[in-house]
Amino acid sequence: GDGSWRWAEADDAERAAILAQYRDYTQGLFWFLANDAAVPLRIREQATQWGLAKDEFADTGNWPWQLYVREARRMIGSYIVTQHDCDGENVVTDPVALGSYAIDSHKVTLFLDQGGALNTEGLIYHPVEPYGISYRAIVPRRTECANLLVPVCLSATHVAFNSIRMEPVFMMLGQAAGTAASLAIDQHATVQDVKYSTLARELRADGQILTSPNAVQLPNVDLLPTLAQQGGRAPLEH
Repeated sequence: GDGSWRWAEADDAERAAILAQYRDYTQGLFWFLANDAAVPLRIREQATQWGLAKDEFADTGNWPWQLYVREARRMIGSYIVTQHDCDGENVVTDPVALGSYAIDSHKVTLFLDQGGALNTEGLIYHPVEPYGISYRAIVPRRTECANLLVPVCLSATHVAFNSIRMEPVFMMLGQAAGTAASLAIDQHATVQDVKYSTLARELRADGQILTSPNAVQLPNVDLLPTLAQQGGRAPLEH
């Protein structure tokens, strides 16, 4: 279905309907595998042994209470992380965390080609080396908001987000966001005006790794005054 397209903008009622749609499909698939005569007997016998975990999600009939939503809306911030960052073609000058997981997108659809062969579409797997994630990618545009930091739904393209989306990276970006928020309060500044040199020093003191050993070593300089002069916008690569 089109649940993955509708989810991000859906209200609570529509999200509940989407959840029910996926649950009905999954339950029907299990029933089909265990009972339909079109399924080979050995598979049906295996499928009859499958079931929901009895010790989990007891308050929702042992079904998970939430869909796994891998990717939805993301901020368009002062900087957009793209594949150029992941591939090391662009080295940011204000990294607050490292990404290192491969660009990894599951297939999104199946289709038959003209020869009748079944094909998958949307699959990406592209290894990367550790790369820096810009502070500006977790900071909104100055004209839109001055007191918000976004470490998870950050400013990144679909391709780049497929690498960034790992929990350890979210933890590192959360560490950076929390530190930046504290500095913004101490400095009586907007998040856009937090001094990067101070932020980087605090993160390193807490054990955060900002550059890969093989990456270009960056000077300890302030970058956001330049960002401020640009009205909160930074040049974006395509």
